[in-house]
Amino acid sequence: MQKRISTALLWSALLLGSIGPFNSCVRNSSPSEPATGLSFSDTPFVQETHTAFQIGNDKLSNEIRSIAVDHGQNIWVATADGVFRKAVNAASWDPVISGGDRGPAYAVAVNADGTILLGTWNGLFTYRKGVLQKEVGPQPPISVITTRDADTYALGPNGIWRFASGKWELLNYKISRSVRDAALDKTGTLWVATDAGLYRLRDSNVALYQDTTELISCYAKALSFAPSGDLWVGVLGGVSVRGNDKTIKSLTPKTGMPSAVVHCISLSPDSVMWVGTDVGVVRYDKNYNHSLRFSKRWLTDDKVSAIAFDKNGDAWIGTANGVSCIHRYSMTLAAKEQNFYGQLMKKHMRAPWICGNLRLDHPGDTAAWHNSDDDNDGEYTGGYLAMESFRYAVTKSEDARQKARKAFDFLTLLQTVTGTEGFFARTIVPADWKETNDPNRTYTPQQLADELVQDPRYKPVEVRWHKSADGKWLWKGDTSSDEMDGHMMGYFYYYEYAAGEPERILIRKHVSKIIDRLMETNFNLVDIDGTHTHWAVWSPDQLNRDPDWASERSLNSFELLAYLKLAAHITGDEKYEKAYRHLIDKEGYLDNASRLNAKNPAWQIYFDRTMEGYLFPILLKYETDPKLHQFYTNLIGEWINSQKSGENLINNLAYALATGKKVNVRQTLDFLRDAPLDLVDWHIDHTLREDVQLVRSPILEEMQIAELPPASMRATVRWDKNPWGAISGDPRTVREPVFWLWPYWMARHLEIIKN
Repeated sequence: MQKRISTALLWSALLLGSIGPFNSCVRNSSPSEPATGLSFSDTPFVQETHTAFQIGNDKLSNEIRSIAVDHGQNIWVATADGVFRKAVNAASWDPVISGGDRGPAYAVAVNADGTILLGTWNGLFTYRKGVLQKEVGPQPPISVITTRDADTYALGPNGIWRFASGKWELLNYKISRSVRDAALDKTGTLWVATDAGLYRLRDSNVALYQDTTELISCYAKALSFAPSGDLWVGVLGGVSVRGNDKTIKSLTPKTGMPSAVVHCISLSPDSVMWVGTDVGVVRYDKNYNHSLRFSKRWLTDDKVSAIAFDKNGDAWIGTANGVSCIHRYSMTLAAKEQNFYGQLMKKHMRAPWICGNLRLDHPGDTAAWHNSDDDNDGEYTGGYLAMESFRYAVTKSEDARQKARKAFDFLTLLQTVTGTEGFFARTIVPADWKETNDPNRTYTPQQLADELVQDPRYKPVEVRWHKSADGKWLWKGDTSSDEMDGHMMGYFYYYEYAAGEPERILIRKHVSKIIDRLMETNFNLVDIDGTHTHWAVWSPDQLNRDPDWASERSLNSFELLAYLKLAAHITGDEKYEKAYRHLIDKEGYLDNASRLNAKNPAWQIYFDRTMEGYLFPILLKYETDPKLHQFYTNLIGEWINSQKSGENLINNLAYALATGKKVNVRQTLDFLRDAPLDLVDWHIDHTLREDVQLVRSPILEEMQIAELPPASMRATVRWDKNPWGAISGDPRTVREPVFWLWPYWMARHLEIIKN
């Protein structure tokens, strides 16, 4: 269950560092951490979610200039098309000013007695107890309103008015007419942000701050006071924090501001400063630890123009395209598991028991969706099988055991549906499906020439989908090596943690059939056309003697050794062990695998790391030769040492399972807490940010950012995707939540998380 979190609990959580977004700098825990003392109780943490609102169908009504929450928790916005109000618990927004008075609005505010003040193109309006009234005195337009205790000011290009003794009086201050924001300090002094700088208005005295020793720049747009009394001034270039009449801190893209263009600043009830910029909203705690929210996962638009808070501490954020509400709840990992598992069972399991994506009819709109096929349905259902196996290992739930069996039955169907003795398909769909990804196609000679020049190993597969003999299914061929990795990993975990003896007999038979087929075809996966698939190549003839396959030599050698070791152990058949030793003794496969962590940079892809994590536990669990076991122990040590950022939970936990040493535990826990509940694969473009450095590391081929983003600021995770990727995500896709459930149950099994 989700529970609304109090502001006191929220602030405590922030200080304790238990909210993932505020852990913006990755904390590295050494791979040599001891296995003891690294278990965590499942205590509540803060979970954030996002709700988006559109005010109307036109651009003007969604261009938010100001936002406020009244004493009844109704939401008010000033837009380019006027003032709108959303009643508490309602979804619709109603115009407040109509007729000839309707037009551009600039400011909304709520004073101490609950009066709502509206600054518009033709004057200042108030709204009290359902009555709208135009105020006498303030000359339009009114673009800024500020109020504190009994003081209320209305400002615009034509002057500054103060409400006193029941009327509005014009103040005789000569300042820049480009008024952008205003704020009152505890003494009642008025501070005004303008294009000419920051003004302090006290009695009849006017002070101007505009020098670069006083502000980052003189173009001031936003003001807010911290609990300490420090004044935060949003300017072109960042935020200047001023205290004791001097600048004490400059917040710029070099120190975490995602954009040099600041539009608004607002202090939350839990004393966190929210700064709205051209690239999202960045939050700072009292120690200047910061977190970012941007992209459509969190905001209706990245340009944030206004921020207000309701009594629950939820943030209401006005943008250039509507309103966002970022809600905060108290949640435990166990409750989060229930949420994700419910989503998984409700939407992501399609017949006969395939774990996969959803496809949205309209990007980001989850109201209309359908199940979709994927090249890697077999691999990802292998991950689901692993998850259910660990769920059974922890809970002994018969439900988990039965669902694991259903996943295994689907994976075996992928083999039998092909009508062969060992070749298995990528995926299947019902024969009456009208649309599939990557449909059958034909190649012209010119296209074939282009493909061959690009990749001499390319295999043109025109008939990608085949009908099963019983006519029920279409199955997809050209199965890849990563599919084999996902299958074998799933069988290993199922065999070890959930299968009874009847199921183990089936696993032995099924794995034997696949490996026997590999051995008969010189260790390549041969499709029904009689040739090996594009990627599923493990033969020494290619890996050791064909220079075009040198890039795959270390990983594919390692993979084949793991497959053979799995078959040898679970079946006890010596032929698999003999083949395994032959590849080591005669074909140098151990030497090939020794270069797993030292590939040429051009050949290193992030995908490989995850495939390696799938297979290391098999070799460390089943290898009994002391020298070979030590070899794999050294290899996995080098491998995990290259991942000190702890970005891949499956790899962290595979290492712990294989060696008994828990690593990157803090990062694993932070990820599980910080991962959003929203599974839409929102488009994330970090290149828009000014606070990140674009690099070609750790993967040379890809453009990445130098600092690993937290889970809440990545595209929806699949563990074979590069988490440093600068641009990623497809909002037409909803990812299955196995990426979270699998490491959660694995961490429970390893007692990293204790309930």
